[in-house]
Amino acid sequence: MKISFRFPHTLSSNATRHHRRRSLLYACTLIAVLPLAWRGVSCGHDFDFHLQSWLEAARHWREGIFYPHWDTSANYGAGEPRFVFYPPVTWIIGALLGTLLPWSWTPLVFTLLAFLLAGLSFFKMACEWMPEDAAVVAASVYILNPYLMFVAYERTAYGELFSAALLPLLVLYGLRKQSGLLPLSLIIAALWLTNAPSAVMGCYFLAFIAPIAAARNKFISPRDNASRREQAVGSPAPHLILRTIAATIFGIALAAFYIIPAGYEERWVEISRAIAPGMRIEDSFLFEHTGAAFHDQVLHTASWIAVLMLAAAFISIWPSVKSRISGAPHLNEMWDPRLGIGSHPLALPMLTTTGAIFLLLLPFTAPVWRRLPELKFLQFPWRWLLVLGVTMSVLIGLSLRGSFLEAKTRRSILVRAVSMLALAAIMSSIAAAIFWQPCDDEDNIAAQRVTLRSTGFEGTDEYTAANSDNGSIQQGLPLVRILNAPDADEADSSIALNPQWKPDLQETLPAQISTPVWQSENKTIAITTPTGGYAVLRLVDYPAWRVILNRKPVTTRPHRDDGLMVIPIPAGQSLITIRYTATADVKLARAISLLAACILIALFAQSRRHQSLRV
Repeated sequence: MKISFRFPHTLSSNATRHHRRRSLLYACTLIAVLPLAWRGVSCGHDFDFHLQSWLEAARHWREGIFYPHWDTSANYGAGEPRFVFYPPVTWIIGALLGTLLPWSWTPLVFTLLAFLLAGLSFFKMACEWMPEDAAVVAASVYILNPYLMFVAYERTAYGELFSAALLPLLVLYGLRKQSGLLPLSLIIAALWLTNAPSAVMGCYFLAFIAPIAAARNKFISPRDNASRREQAVGSPAPHLILRTIAATIFGIALAAFYIIPAGYEERWVEISRAIAPGMRIEDSFLFEHTGAAFHDQVLHTASWIAVLMLAAAFISIWPSVKSRISGAPHLNEMWDPRLGIGSHPLALPMLTTTGAIFLLLLPFTAPVWRRLPELKFLQFPWRWLLVLGVTMSVLIGLSLRGSFLEAKTRRSILVRAVSMLALAAIMSSIAAAIFWQPCDDEDNIAAQRVTLRSTGFEGTDEYTAANSDNGSIQQGLPLVRILNAPDADEADSSIALNPQWKPDLQETLPAQISTPVWQSENKTIAITTPTGGYAVLRLVDYPAWRVILNRKPVTTRPHRDDGLMVIPIPAGQSLITIRYTATADVKLARAISLLAACILIALFAQSRRHQSLRV
């Protein structure tokens, strides 16, 4: 028996080095969000959408609804089913931060949290396949890559930003031998519950790299001191493929309570507007020009970011490729002339993914975008730069193996720290100067909170009720009007979008109206009128609304072009109750998620029992 001892000073030294590496990562994260602290919030492309969702979710919580479905403030108070279609993780986190902190701090803290989790998750993943010194450099590069800064500052696409913390874990639990089914399933589910486009890319990413890793039989976690023989040995390829397939199925099943309603209820809204001209894949290939100034400016920026990131990825492997071509020995184990190109377990999957992303940015791949499921709903090919950030950072980290920056001398530690802090300062300055977007008087947080409580906001086109025109919904509508015809008192959106409401006395019937309850998903209306008519509510009609009139359900209702709910009422007194209910697709989806969770828990418990018996 061989006995080894570790002295306390050795353990303390290792802990100190580990703490120092994490401190560098924390410092880079703080510098990355510093412009939001001294310049204020960036009101980027999607800022209004996310802030309004956070405010609306917090209002639902005050009404006792933990998981909202209906956004009351959209369409100037008529609402839309936003929370059915947009994944819940980010609006829950945003609402929680806004509840605990001042709302003016919420975007800053949200962005800081997203960057921090992205860095830590990448560092955890990278430490499995490279030394910690190289891993911390790669993790710093990941959170400071120009696309992530672009997403955080110019686009303020908070769902996509938060999903950046999950993609490295997808690689970690997808390719590591020791991983079980449960963690990979949870990561896939979390991706779907965070950002749907990122989930689509993540599933394709995993489906792409898993067969490559399986084919090379290299999906183990080689430590820095592992022998080449150990690196070349892995679990059987079918194990990885089967785990990937099973985890994808279980991950989607876990998130079914969101995915199934979002997919099924697309028929109830104008979801095709999400891929209208300007939002189509063919409009946004590298350096495409459509003539729309804003679209072309954003595409031009994204295109240059793509060029820079692709160049950084391919330049990082050039020294190793050069040594491979010349046959000269090289300290870097990513490429080894004796073992063949891509000898490191991560090298070939990351390099081939980088090449595939480059091709997907070019117009000749348009048939691929049209034919592969759900790809067209990414809207912009350059969204793949989120995944490119992972592959680029991994390749850079692997290129440091055997380099000066990997050394543990004081000089190398200082150079590494100074280099990363300088990179953080440069990227933060670029974000502040180029990507940061000022807020106008209507966009600032205080103004939007006032608007939420008063007039409401413009609606989201793709969440418009089917066969309706949300541009015809007038501003300043009363909660309830009694009209002489179901289509009376409508606006013409071809003249003006969402005009201010002016009552038409010729079409309005006299009535006494009271609304003892008018909450987001629960409404009660009492009406007394001398003649029969039509109650037109400031509420978009949607199949999930259950309407009871004088204790009888109203299942068929007249349709208006503006999509507002119409309820025929008799003369005399009428009591209307309206509740947002779980439709059949929602109930089925919840059952599937619950069943998947029970199966995974049972499989996890069984594997733990087997492990304990073997021990």
